[in-house]
Amino acid sequence: MNRPWTLASSVAGAVVVALDGTALTVAQPSLQRDLSASFTEVQWTSTAYLVAVASLLVFAGRLGDRYGQWRVFGIGMLGFGAASAGIAVAPGVGWVIVLRAVQGVFGALAQPATLGMLRAAYPPDRLASPLAVRTSAIGLAAAAGPLVGGALVTGLGWRAVFLVNVVPALAFGLPALARRDRRAAPVRTPLDLPGAALLAVTLACLVYAVTARPVSGAYLGAAALTAVVLVRHERRAANPLLPPELIGARTAGAALGVLVAVSASLFGTLFVATYVLQHRLGLDAFHSALRSLPLAVLMVLSAALCPVSLRRWGARRVTAAAAAALPLGILLLSRTTSPTGLGLAFALLGAGFGTVMVAATQVIVRGAKVRTAGVAGGVQQTALNVGPAVGVAAATALLDAGPRAALPALAAVAALAVPVARLLPGPAGAASRTPAPHTPVPAGRPERR
Repeated sequence: MNRPWTLASSVAGAVVVALDGTALTVAQPSLQRDLSASFTEVQWTSTAYLVAVASLLVFAGRLGDRYGQWRVFGIGMLGFGAASAGIAVAPGVGWVIVLRAVQGVFGALAQPATLGMLRAAYPPDRLASPLAVRTSAIGLAAAAGPLVGGALVTGLGWRAVFLVNVVPALAFGLPALARRDRRAAPVRTPLDLPGAALLAVTLACLVYAVTARPVSGAYLGAAALTAVVLVRHERRAANPLLPPELIGARTAGAALGVLVAVSASLFGTLFVATYVLQHRLGLDAFHSALRSLPLAVLMVLSAALCPVSLRRWGARRVTAAAAAALPLGILLLSRTTSPTGLGLAFALLGAGFGTVMVAATQVIVRGAKVRTAGVAGGVQQTALNVGPAVGVAAATALLDAGPRAALPALAAVAALAVPVARLLPGPAGAASRTPAPHTPVPAGRPERR
């Protein structure tokens, strides 16, 4: 597989998942009416997916490192498509919930592989450009999701939203499985199954705790307890699930912290903004989407420009400046209701988040060896699943005090990313770590020490 096809597959895997999530939000009211479901059951169509995908991302990344990124990506895409087709013909909401969890399992297989494939196909100093393309595509999918979902639900019903996933799943999943594996005498590190189980329980409890209404203290306590046991296990394991050279690296930890902070603040802000636009200003869903359109536009543009900025100023300055744009946008959003003010606020959010996504992800994936690129992708994807869940939970709790109280608190969360970004590498540090000669490593083939 050549680099263009690798990039196309990576983008397709990311876009299918992004479109599915945003389109489902639009389809849920119609699904509720058609299946006579309760509000709690409809909420579980989202929660079941989130719990499944968040708990398995890192282990799925390890499977990609062990058995080949393309193979795991192909299985993930085909399984995601099959589960989507099953949801489209589901006779009741119980089936939808179960199949959404199945979707989460296969989504967890596909997502880390989309980053692992890029790490194997591109030299470290050229990773920013494909990551920018991937991020821009996710931004377009996020913007198009509500529009596509609304058109499908209006014209064909909510089931059509899930049928859309089937064709791209087949188009990219089958070639990925048909790809010949060029690995020679692979060195397969034993799987850390106890570590995988502990991490899955920790993340599942955490995600469920923050998505429950009200937030579940018991599940938060369970997540904290299993996290302590996980840390002790990983320190003693001969072949830990979380490689010390990745998790213990200062730059990777800082990049993950930045991603959690900015994604929590952004998605919490969007939750509050929806309330402001539709309840306080009386806008319908379509006109609310139009007011927030600058976010998607600037996210795409900033992601496209980020590789040039990274080469000139380095991840430290670029990420810190971009992270500073988010609290400014959130604070402006809390102070204005004019179309111009709202447009500027959403533009700041999009520009900041799009840049941070590319810059922080590049630090994480670039710093990983090819043989652990799947785990690196899984950790990055976990941060981008946990962050929004925590942000929306915080926004829900703060909204009782009103948007003017909730938005400044979310701005403070976004501002935490600025000092953390100072731990990322600058342009000189990035250049010094770039190996001079690069020999492309086929996907799934471990690097030799």
